[in-house]
Amino acid sequence: MYISGVYSVLLLVVSNIFMTLAWYGHLKLQQTGVSAHWPMIGVIAFSWMIAFFEYCCQVPANRLGFVDNGGPFTLVQLKVVQECISLMVFALIANIMFQNQGLHWNHAAAFLCIIAAVYFVFMD
Repeated sequence: MYISGVYSVLLLVVSNIFMTLAWYGHLKLQQTGVSAHWPMIGVIAFSWMIAFFEYCCQVPANRLGFVDNGGPFTLVQLKVVQECISLMVFALIANIMFQNQGLHWNHAAAFLCIIAAVYFVFMD
């Protein structure tokens, strides 16, 4: 059970890296001029190609981690863990890709609230 939980979390991290790149990577490409003149359908297709890999990690992560499949997490726990990972990955990638977007005290406070949510969802 422990190993499936670790694999589930690792796959969720990889999944969220792809998700963040699919959702926001095109904005960086637009900033650099690479995709500035792409039609919207081209931007959507580009994002979908990246999102395919997100789903290739997300679906197995949920299957491995779900308690009914031998994993350690309930459905609610999986979702809260995924959201926590999503925001952490987003903060890191956003700061790497869009370096002028710094984090402030209110972002740290929000992350603490999310970590508290994870704590509370795992309480008996």
